Amino acid sequence: MKSCRGYLAILLALCSATGEAAQDTTAEARVKVAVVGGLVLSGVWPALAKRAGKATGLVIETVAAAPKEGVVPIFRDGEADLLLIHGSDETYGLLAAGVAAPLRAWAMNEHVIVGPNDDPAKVAEAPDAADAMRRIVAADAPLIGFRDPGSFGIVHGLFRSLGLRPGPRQQLYDDAESPQQVLRSAADKHGYAVVGHIPVAFGKMPSKGMAVLLKGDPAMRRVYVVVEPGPRHPANPRQRELARQLTDYLVSPAGQADLVAADKEAGGPWVFPLSAADTH
Repeated sequence: MKSCRGYLAILLALCSATGEAAQDTTAEARVKVAVVGGLVLSGVWPALAKRAGKATGLVIETVAAAPKEGVVPIFRDGEADLLLIHGSDETYGLLAAGVAAPLRAWAMNEHVIVGPNDDPAKVAEAPDAADAMRRIVAADAPLIGFRDPGSFGIVHGLFRSLGLRPGPRQQLYDDAESPQQVLRSAADKHGYAVVGHIPVAFGKMPSKGMAVLLKGDPAMRRVYVVVEPGPRHPANPRQRELARQLTDYLVSPAGQADLVAADKEAGGPWVFPLSAADTH
């Protein structure tokens, strides 16, 4: 009996140790991810994270979803092992400071042209964004494109590619109290604005009297990058390895296919795979 009890005690101890080891393994395989808010707002990242977990065996924990001002510090301070965000001055700053490893392109989102319901420049009839800009300039219609760096880059990239000189009314500053009020500012001016499709579609930008007049042009897309820990990031070697595993998956053909499936599940198109860039 004593021998049996001793064996049972050893067996229980082994089971306990095995369970703890399994828990430790799960903990070690956890990747903490911070993402720009639209990826969660659209539903694409939650759907993709589930697929990524199944494909990689990683436990993916989304620790933050917010505008770049909210998620960049979280990654920089080591509260996240991976950051999904637009390529921008902020990401280049992280790279220059050694906090980020070389950036890797992962996906794209799109901007749209929103304007008054009566559409005085007839933007809704334009075949693409370039022609829409020609119409806005020809009509001397107000255009807001200065609040958001992404919108600014898209608008003025189109002007440069067209060799088109915008007038003063196409270079209006957004005087709204917050970025989310930009369409109210445009409505007050009976003008147009270039904004991200996701926040408009999901009600984050009040747009009474305004409508999405042009969408779906690859020329109005912006690139999301994956930001991994650089040499000065607080992540330990194991966290860096797991972050790299998740990045490798996201940019792989399998990850890109899962992105397409996740976007469809979320009712997209909201987020586009890198292969979609071939259409432009």
